Amino acid sequence: MDYSESCLHTIRLIEKLKSLDIQNFLDFELINKAIYFAKEYHTGQFRKSGEPFYTHPLEVAYIVSDYNLKTEVIVTSILHDILEDTEATESMLAEAFGSRIAEMVDRLTRDRSDGSKLSVEQVLRNAWFQNDKEVVLIKIVDRIHNISTVNYLSPEKQKEQVTETIKNFLIFAEELSLHEVSDFLYKQCVELNIELGVISLSNIKKKKTVFHEESILPFPIPRNT
Repeated sequence: MDYSESCLHTIRLIEKLKSLDIQNFLDFELINKAIYFAKEYHTGQFRKSGEPFYTHPLEVAYIVSDYNLKTEVIVTSILHDILEDTEATESMLAEAFGSRIAEMVDRLTRDRSDGSKLSVEQVLRNAWFQNDKEVVLIKIVDRIHNISTVNYLSPEKQKEQVTETIKNFLIFAEELSLHEVSDFLYKQCVELNIELGVISLSNIKKKKTVFHEESILPFPIPRNT
């Protein structure tokens, strides 16, 4: 069954995936099913830009495909906000998409069943120490799209995004050897920081890791060419 209809975001994603899937590994039936779920459960939700909310996870999946072309990772990217922002449950996802996808979506979900809410740092740390690099990747790409559209947020939310990105996402991108990603996020944060004045540039360059309190190398990290 084709769930894509005429949505331009869906068509763009599916066309890209087909162009990359030269060995026919992807399960497009499952991917289309995930798109249907995202559209169905995020119905009536909108981004600050005014776009339907489901366009965000589709864009995350679009970017993720450059780094990981597994069906489970693409589907999880499409569903990554569905437990946090809709009435869908982990058991529903497990039944519809399998236990691994349900597990990854749950690990990306900040709102917990006990009423608590994980910080972005906790989501990243938990996934890292569970050796779930696929979840870390999706969370990093989620931040790429969010920081790229941050101008639609309030100044306070923009400051929060800059601080979180500097504190957490740069080091995780480097740990995954996503050097271009860390450079992109760094440059975005510097540009935003100039406008917002959140953190001094010296503190950005001497930022701490989430693992310990020792300084790390300045960003962007020099690399041999």
